[in-house]
Amino acid sequence: MNCSNYTKPKMKRGNKIMMILGIIVGVIAVLMSIGAILHSTYFKSKLVEIKPYGQLIDVDDGQMHVYSMGNGEKTIVLLPGMGIALPSADFSPLMRKLSEKYTVVCVEYFGVGFSSQTSKPRTCENYIEETRTALSKAGFKAPYVLMPHSISGIYSEYYAAKYPNEIEAIISLDSTSTAIYEKIPAIVKSLLPIAKFQQNIGVTSLIASLTVNKTDLLSNGFTEKEISDATVFNGFSITDNVLEQMANSTEFIKQTMDLPFPSSIPYFKIISKQTYETPNKQIKMTPQAYQHMHLERIGKNAKFEILDGTHFIYLNNIDKIAEITDKLLESTK
Repeated sequence: MNCSNYTKPKMKRGNKIMMILGIIVGVIAVLMSIGAILHSTYFKSKLVEIKPYGQLIDVDDGQMHVYSMGNGEKTIVLLPGMGIALPSADFSPLMRKLSEKYTVVCVEYFGVGFSSQTSKPRTCENYIEETRTALSKAGFKAPYVLMPHSISGIYSEYYAAKYPNEIEAIISLDSTSTAIYEKIPAIVKSLLPIAKFQQNIGVTSLIASLTVNKTDLLSNGFTEKEISDATVFNGFSITDNVLEQMANSTEFIKQTMDLPFPSSIPYFKIISKQTYETPNKQIKMTPQAYQHMHLERIGKNAKFEILDGTHFIYLNNIDKIAEITDKLLESTK
């Protein structure tokens, strides 16, 4: 009798736990379904309403978006970091400042911003040839002053090594070092598709809408439209081309690090204070050593300056970046 009295409550508790788990799973499934529907209807409709800021240029099997401001004698080409959803909006405040003296061009890679995707592999060679073609077809002539952010610094060094006569100078914005190569762990690569899944169920769009700080962005020179457009694009930034770029990010370093950087090309690296002082667990050296090894690889013509700010150094240092640009290009005359 005592045994039966003891076991029955246990069975009831087990049933209750299973029922609660079933409800939780059901709620999650419903929320995921709602998110997926919102992503493919409401957020998608907002995305297609946004028109390209510049030209869509036919390149290979797709189209690349090229956006420009100003008509100065020298042409500055802004190249985006990895994962930037809409570079033509993200760079706009800096472009407006630089366009007071220069022709300023933002190139959006395949799979980024208003550009379509491509079936071609993501390699340094292809990134550079696609960028050269897009710039030429859009009517811009070399030599260019490259201004790359983050991973685009690798592509810019590759460009300079392959076509030194087409590059007047490089002003890098907290760019990735090409002095150190380490393979991305296989487990990290295997986790990348999760980001695409989160995007497809609307999580990325919801987070982008809830976390945008409009007040700060307006104070940094963005317009209401640029903020709104970038927020929408943030919910669609994980494309197949971007996932391939992420998976191959360290391989780009390997493709570039053995190419000597031309001594004839001035190089100025703007480093964010946060990057310079914050250790990176994936890099087995101090952040200072990481930066100086990169500068040593570039050569004796490399200069640098550390500015207050995050990795997105161009958001709150527009005047200083313009000043550095003016001084460097004045010295190259």
